[in-house]
Amino acid sequence: MTGASQGIGRATAVALGKAGARVAVNYRSQGEKAEEVVQEIRDAGSEAIPIQADVADQSAVEEMIRATVAEFGKLDIAVSNAAYSAREPFHTADMEDFHRTIDVTMWGAFYLLRAAARQMIDQQAGGAIAIVSSPHAFIPVPNSMAYNMSKAALDHMARTAAIELAAHKIRINVVQPGWTDTPGERKFASEETLERAAESIPAGRLGTPEEMAKAILFLCDPTNDYTTGATLLVDGGISLPWWANRGSAAPA
Repeated sequence: MTGASQGIGRATAVALGKAGARVAVNYRSQGEKAEEVVQEIRDAGSEAIPIQADVADQSAVEEMIRATVAEFGKLDIAVSNAAYSAREPFHTADMEDFHRTIDVTMWGAFYLLRAAARQMIDQQAGGAIAIVSSPHAFIPVPNSMAYNMSKAALDHMARTAAIELAAHKIRINVVQPGWTDTPGERKFASEETLERAAESIPAGRLGTPEEMAKAILFLCDPTNDYTTGATLLVDGGISLPWWANRGSAAPA
């Protein structure tokens, strides 16, 4: 589970642990928070280990998979969640941040997908890989070009992988969380701004990391083995047409 020290990643790692999975909790820099997640999973009665790795580094991701298998004996589920985002107009963007966004959000997901798929193919026992994408994949949110590009790429990447890996009984699915109350989101908005924005969402509130974890768990559950190449949108209706929550007719 990449990016598992906070937010959606943390909630998903804990949910996986409570469901009985043994979990490798990946983090890049927040070791103390990752240890908290590991302890919470252990307290729930399952096994967990922290693994430090920058997912933008392919060799580090491959080593993370090896370490996971060395600890637990096999790999049945992989979840790509780690992401990075810097918000500014593309024509004035700091190119270091622009590249970092793509390196973590797109390439990091690809590196995990590739390494996990290779391990699962070797095991010859199938598996499930979930990719955390975003409505940014199809909504051109201003000042987020690198992030938008990366998330759009993830969706097509996952569908392509689903076709290529179907014969190996490896399922690839995507979750698109809507506006979710996470530490990452609070990096860009104040409490007042988030409360005001939540009112405009058809559901009337922000999503929670735990709600997104439920969706990811559903796609990783081996009892749902007929689901592959799917995209599950969990966004409280935020991607609906703007007039949907204003009670007015659609524009002519």
